[in-house]
Amino acid sequence: MTIRVLLADDQPLIRAGFHVLLDSAPDLEVVGEASDGLEALDLLRTTRADVVVMDIRMPLLDGLETTRRITSDESFAGVKVLVVTTFEIDEYVARAVEAGASGFLGKGVEPAELQAAVRTVAEGDALLSPKATKALIDRFLTRGSGVPVDPGRLDVLTQREREVVALAAHGMSNNEMAEKLVVSPLTVKTHVNRAMMKLQARDRAQLVVVAYQTGLVRF
Repeated sequence: MTIRVLLADDQPLIRAGFHVLLDSAPDLEVVGEASDGLEALDLLRTTRADVVVMDIRMPLLDGLETTRRITSDESFAGVKVLVVTTFEIDEYVARAVEAGASGFLGKGVEPAELQAAVRTVAEGDALLSPKATKALIDRFLTRGSGVPVDPGRLDVLTQREREVVALAAHGMSNNEMAEKLVVSPLTVKTHVNRAMMKLQARDRAQLVVVAYQTGLVRF
């Protein structure tokens, strides 16, 4: 299945480069380009892209607010946002995930990394390494604007779902969790998906945020 991608960046040269790079992959297709957040929202309604590759600093409406509008709009359900920016600052990472982004990359990544990142977020996984996850959540909890979530929110989860959420918060992949829990990767994926549904988390990145907010996982 081809993954449809919308590019949102105010620099034409960057957009052109990303366009060529992503279109060169047989399973990726760029279906639109936007130079600001408002244009991105308009194009998203007509292109029905699966993934938005989003810059942070753009005129009229920046990438963080654009991401927030996408993830809070039911008409965009299923759309994933991958933030790719030159401003690799912890605060931006935290705010991007808080806004609903599924991944965060610097513009200095290798071409293959960007292609893989689009595929990763399209599949519903978070693009966060264990080290990045810890830095991200630490920043989010200590300096973010979010209010801690009631630990009782986790009551809807089964014991195994709690275990899977905790392992995901430590940055484990489905295969790593399957090995640790002695189950199949498909079983792990089922538990992750059920936990996301019960906790109303868009993806693993949001699931990780909830895990730390509720105290399920601590540093």
